[in-house]
Amino acid sequence: MSACERLLYFTVKGRSLWTHVRRNVTTWSPVGAAFNAKPHKRLDLSKKHGGLFGVPELNCPAGFQVATKAALKSTKLLVEKACSCPPGVETVAAFDQLSDGLCKVADLADFVKVAHPDPEFREAAERTCVEIGTVVEKLNTNVKLCKSLKNLLDNPDVVAQLDPDTRRVAELFMFDFEISGIHLDDKLRKEAVALHVKLLDLNNEFLVGSHMPNRIARSAIPEHLHLHFANEGSFIQVGGLHADSPDDLVREIAYRIYLYPNADLMACLEELLKCRYKLAKLVGYESYGHRALKGTMAKTPETVMSFLQLLTDKLSDRTEKDFKMMSDMKKKLNPRNSELMPWDHPFLSGVLRAERYNIEPSLYSPYLSLGACMEGLNNLFSQLYGVSLMSEPPSAGEVWSDDVRKLAVVHETEGLLGYIYCDFFHRSDKPHQDCHFTIRGGRQCQETGQYQLPVVVLMLSLPQPTKRAPTLLTPGMMENLFHEMGHAMHSMLGRTRYQHVTGTRCATDFAEVPSILMEYFATDYRVISQFARHYETGQPLPESMVARLCESKKVCGAADTRLQIFYAVLDQIYHDKPQNRSTTEILKEMQQKFYGLPYTPNTAWQLRFSHLIGYGAKYYSYLMSRAVASMVWKQCFIQDPLNRDMGERYRREMLAHGGAKEPMLMVEGMLQRRPTIEDFVDALVSELNPNFETFIMDSEN
Repeated sequence: MSACERLLYFTVKGRSLWTHVRRNVTTWSPVGAAFNAKPHKRLDLSKKHGGLFGVPELNCPAGFQVATKAALKSTKLLVEKACSCPPGVETVAAFDQLSDGLCKVADLADFVKVAHPDPEFREAAERTCVEIGTVVEKLNTNVKLCKSLKNLLDNPDVVAQLDPDTRRVAELFMFDFEISGIHLDDKLRKEAVALHVKLLDLNNEFLVGSHMPNRIARSAIPEHLHLHFANEGSFIQVGGLHADSPDDLVREIAYRIYLYPNADLMACLEELLKCRYKLAKLVGYESYGHRALKGTMAKTPETVMSFLQLLTDKLSDRTEKDFKMMSDMKKKLNPRNSELMPWDHPFLSGVLRAERYNIEPSLYSPYLSLGACMEGLNNLFSQLYGVSLMSEPPSAGEVWSDDVRKLAVVHETEGLLGYIYCDFFHRSDKPHQDCHFTIRGGRQCQETGQYQLPVVVLMLSLPQPTKRAPTLLTPGMMENLFHEMGHAMHSMLGRTRYQHVTGTRCATDFAEVPSILMEYFATDYRVISQFARHYETGQPLPESMVARLCESKKVCGAADTRLQIFYAVLDQIYHDKPQNRSTTEILKEMQQKFYGLPYTPNTAWQLRFSHLIGYGAKYYSYLMSRAVASMVWKQCFIQDPLNRDMGERYRREMLAHGGAKEPMLMVEGMLQRRPTIEDFVDALVSELNPNFETFIMDSEN
C-alpha cells in the first residue's frame, strides 16, 4: 500500500462522528483528521500478528526472551571484534554497534514495562531490562574491552586521523568505563562494582518510597475534611500536597502529613548520598556533582552555583513583590490566618493569575482540539524544516493499544526520517506523566550502508474523544504536547553517525532546549492563529486571549523561579562533599536563603524529591535549558517564527548533532557568540518583564 493509499485508508476508516458539523465550517488535513477521529478497533484475520514496533519476535511476551538471547549472542561476537580489530574508526564503530544491539532491546523493554496494558508483557520486559542491565554492568568493567579503546585514545597518530564525531564518541565510551572504576586495581574495582550494585537498590528504594502515601488516624483531623482524602479503615491516607485546594486547612494538613519524615526513607537517602560521594571519589572526582556535570554546558558545580546565586540576587526584589501580592490575597481570602506559608504558593499564584487575566482553561479548550494542534505542529514543521507528519495505520500487533497513532516523519527531499508513535490517551494502567521514549536510535549502519531510522514514543494522558466532541486540550496540555514533540523532532532531525549520541542522548542541561523552545512557538499568536479554531464554529482563537495567557505566566513568575532555584541548590549541596549535618538541616538553611518562605517543623520535603534519582546534581538543567531556549527564541525566531532559513540553521547547528558535539559549541553556533552565565541569568529575568501591548489590547477589548 502506498503512502497516499495508507493516508486515504486511515482518514476514511477513521471518519469522525462530527463530520457533518465540520463540513461547512473547516477542513482538517489528514493528520488533523486522524487525531480528531475516534479510534476504531481494526480486526483483520488475514494479517499475521507482526509484533510490537514491527519486531517479529515481540508478538507475545515470550518473544522478549528470544530478542534478549539474540542480542546477547550478537554482543559476544561484537566484543570479540572490538577487542581484536586494529585501533581506529572500526573500533569505535564496533563499540557503537555493540551499544546499539543492546539498546534496541533494552530501550524497547524499558518502555513496555511501564506502558503495556498486559501484565505478562510488562513482566517479560522487566526481566529483559534486568538481564541486559547486568550484561552492561559487566561490559563496563571488561578490562580487555576497555584496553582496546584505551589503545586507540592513547595513540596520538590514530586520534589525529579520527573525525570529531568519532573522537567524541570514543571519549564518551571511555568515560562510561572510568565511572565504573575500570582503571582501578582489582580490590578498588570490586569496591566500585559493589557500590554500583548497592546504588541500584538504594535508587529503587528511594524512588518507590518517595511516591508512597502517608497516613494519619481519622480522629486526628476534623471530620468535615475527611472527604478530601482517601479513607483506609481508621486512617486517612494522604498521597499528595493538594496544592490546588481552595481550603487553607486542607492544604496545610496535606503538606504536614505528606511531608512528615519517614525514618527508613531518611536513612535510605542519607546512605544513597554517601555511596554516590564514595563512588565519585573512588573513580577520581572531587564529588558526585563534579562527576555528574562532566560533559554538560555548565561543566562544574561551581558554575552551577554561580548561575543559581546570581539568578537569586537578580530576582530578589521581584520575589518580595510576588510574596507581598500572595500575602495580600491570602489576607483577603482568609483574614484570620494571613501568614504566607509554603503550602499557599501554588494555589494563591493561580488565584492571582486567574483574577488578573481570566484564563479559565474551559474558555480555550474548544479552540484546541487535538487534531487542530497536530495540524498546527505539522504546519510548523513543514514551514521550518520542510518536514511533514504523515499518519499511517499500524500493522497487526505493532501497537499496544488501539488508540495509539503512528506518524511517519517525511522530509520533502530527504524522504522518510523516522517514526513517532503517539500514545496520547488516558488509560488506567498507564503512568500519568508526559514523556518521550527513544525506542531505537538513528545511526549509519556500516553493515548495510543504510541509515537506521529513529523510532520514538510520545506519551501523554489526554481525555478520550467522545461522541459529541473530539479531544479538547487545555492550554497547559497543548504546551505539553508541543514540548514533547520538541524532544521527538530532536530525535527525528538528528542525523548522527553513531547511535550512542543520537537525538536526545546528549548533555542533560542541553536536552531540554529543543522541547522548551517549542513552548515559545506554542504561545506565539502567529503560530497559534494557523490552527486554533473552534471545533464547532470554525472561529479562530482571539489574539487577546493568547496575549492574556502569555502575560498570566509572568504573575508570581519570580517566586516560581525562586522555588526552582531552591530545589536546584538543594540538589547541588546534597551532591557536594558530605557535611556534618542532616539533609533536613541543609534543607532548612537553603529554603531560607534561596526561597524565602519559612520551613515547617517536622517536615522533610527532600524525601519527596524523586528527581534526585534521575537528575542527581542536574536539577538546575531545566533553568539553564530555559535560558538557552529564551535566547534562541529572542535572537532567532521572535521576528518571524516561521522563517525557513532560521529553521534550517537551527536544525544544522543544534538538532542535527544529538550529543556528538559539545553542547556549548552548538549554542555558540546558533547564537553566533558564546553566552556567559550573566547572559543566561538576564534571559530568564527578562522573561518576566510585562508586555504593555497586552494591556493596551485588553483595554481596547
